[in-house]
Amino acid sequence: MVDELAQAEAAVAACVGAATWAMSESDLVAVIDASHRLQQRLAAVQLAAVRDLDGRGTAVAQGASSTAVWLRERLRLTVPAARRLVDLAAALDAGASGVRGALAYGSITVEQARVIADTVATVSASAGVEAADKAVGVLVDWAGQFDPTLLRKLGGRILEHVAPEVADAAARAGLEAEARRTARDRHVTISEQSDGRLRLAGSLDTEAAAVLRAVIDPLGGPAGPDDTRTPGQRRHDALADVCRLALRTGELPEHGGDPAQVVVTTAYDTLLKDLDAGALDTGLALTSEAVRRLACDASILPAVLGGAGQVLDMGRQRRLITGPLRRALVLRDHGCAFPGCDRPPRWCDAHHIRHWADGGPTSLTNAVLLCGHHHRHIHHSDWTVRLGGDGHPEFVPPAWLDPDQLPRRNHYHHRT
Repeated sequence: MVDELAQAEAAVAACVGAATWAMSESDLVAVIDASHRLQQRLAAVQLAAVRDLDGRGTAVAQGASSTAVWLRERLRLTVPAARRLVDLAAALDAGASGVRGALAYGSITVEQARVIADTVATVSASAGVEAADKAVGVLVDWAGQFDPTLLRKLGGRILEHVAPEVADAAARAGLEAEARRTARDRHVTISEQSDGRLRLAGSLDTEAAAVLRAVIDPLGGPAGPDDTRTPGQRRHDALADVCRLALRTGELPEHGGDPAQVVVTTAYDTLLKDLDAGALDTGLALTSEAVRRLACDASILPAVLGGAGQVLDMGRQRRLITGPLRRALVLRDHGCAFPGCDRPPRWCDAHHIRHWADGGPTSLTNAVLLCGHHHRHIHHSDWTVRLGGDGHPEFVPPAWLDPDQLPRRNHYHHRT
């Protein structure tokens, strides 16, 4: 076998330098088909060798802790990839000889073989060896039509084809096992980075995943034809909007004796003159622009600081956009007022048209509802907002977008 593989390697090496650019399209397709088939057949050879090497304990005898670790060092694989190789070799040896034969013939791929082996193991445990043998034949046939992802989905219903008498009971058992597994593995990890950002990672159970998708998907869509955010950025902003909505409810548990809140510290002159920056209560810095934006729809708690920064006096909270005023704003704007946006009022901040720190009054004539995305957009871009003659907000685009700078309005929300 070693000599034959050496010959095969030499034959492949001779093909590497071939002038593919001079080949016809039909020949190029034939090369792709043949090389792909050869990859799968070579994989079958490699898996057989891994199976026997693992069975002999060669890796441990050579000082490795496992065959997977030995393969990682030998082939420079990642540990997960090496483990998958060992697991698939064992699965093909344990009871999926038909799968091994299909892979050796090149009629299925390695990924399809892995899916079939997993499915056959489940069938064997649920319905016995005879049903498992039938499942191999059915799945190998399906592999000629479906990719691994769809093949795995179809494999979830294979018992309906090979052992219908136990299909319902097995399906229930499978769902219960899946529920236990997802409940056990559910977690969210929040890692704080040095620049103040957070990295989120985790695994949600089925129910929590459905709730999250129901919220994030509609909020994560483009806000309009001019929305240049990536899908990932839109999902980020949608998650932030959900958190802001939760803060607005006033129903979150108290934290340290206070209602849940975001605390930003800044000098009054900084807020007035748009200088320097502010700081969160976690110690992380914010730009002055971010502080001004957060102050648009916030409770302001004045603190008198001494020269060394000591707190000398704390004032009372003063709601910039009061309950009755916000309700009046909702009745007027019906949601985000930016042209083309369909965000409802509960997702919106109350933006001061003329910032209160610049002397702008807290009044209906100086306020407009904006969703989180368009609130940031107004603060960062050259768009301006004003009230038209009828008292409704209108937005003036920058000159580069519209040389005539004709005011635009939101026509999505119903007006009375």
